[in-house]
Amino acid sequence: MAPMVGKMGMIYRRFKPHILMVLIHVGYTIMYLITDAAFSHGMNPHIFVTYRHVLGGLVMFPFAYFLERKVRPKMTLALFFEIFLLSLVGVSLTLNMYFASLEYTSPTFGTSMINVVASLTFVIAVALRLEGLDVRNARGIAKVLGTLISLAGVMTMTLYKGPEVQTWKGAPIHLNRSNSVHENWIKGPILAGASCISWSLWYIRQAFTLKKYPAQLSLTAWINLIGGAQSAAFTVLIQHKPAAWSIAFNNIDFWSIVYAVIKEWSCMLRYNNLHSIMVH
Repeated sequence: MAPMVGKMGMIYRRFKPHILMVLIHVGYTIMYLITDAAFSHGMNPHIFVTYRHVLGGLVMFPFAYFLERKVRPKMTLALFFEIFLLSLVGVSLTLNMYFASLEYTSPTFGTSMINVVASLTFVIAVALRLEGLDVRNARGIAKVLGTLISLAGVMTMTLYKGPEVQTWKGAPIHLNRSNSVHENWIKGPILAGASCISWSLWYIRQAFTLKKYPAQLSLTAWINLIGGAQSAAFTVLIQHKPAAWSIAFNNIDFWSIVYAVIKEWSCMLRYNNLHSIMVH
């Protein structure tokens, strides 16, 4: 028994980065299914983005304040403005467009579009000469092939229309579309594509901000709170029904927000774990 446990431990340590990446994508997939059910239930996607990030920022703030007291640099007006723009790109634009696209497409399409973000980030970084590309070695060829395969996979998921899969009658969450949700395979993919481009630019810009503000928890808390405030201001302009902001504690709307916050925390920890693995 002991040799078997030791062998399993060796396999886990060897494939730990791959396992963590799979778990991250599983978490994203579950979130898209739950949020799609919440949108079908009538929840406004912009209100979802607002609540998600305000709650996430409030939960993260005390941890960031106490754990990063010694490493957090002083906040300046220029740095705050940079974080404000980072929040605008990463939360207000990216996520409001992305979750709005789920109203017109499907969770399957939304999940597949996430895979484009890494490819777009690579393409934009190469175009801006922030990353080198040498197609004469295996590493450069692998990057190009990975980018092309990722884009081909998303195009296949977008264009292929197979048989409809029915929801199990006894399932606790049903993804049947309501009358207020309409598929639009022009508006939906445009919103999703624009959000992925914005998402990629956010990743690139965030790398520069972290050099000036090397406190990941604090930066994440700031982005959540500022992005939530920006999203709230935008939502107030387009949503004039105060009742839409009311969230019951016993339905899918509330639990979709809670799960999104938990998922963000777990993904952040896994990304940090992955970063430490790659560094060492």
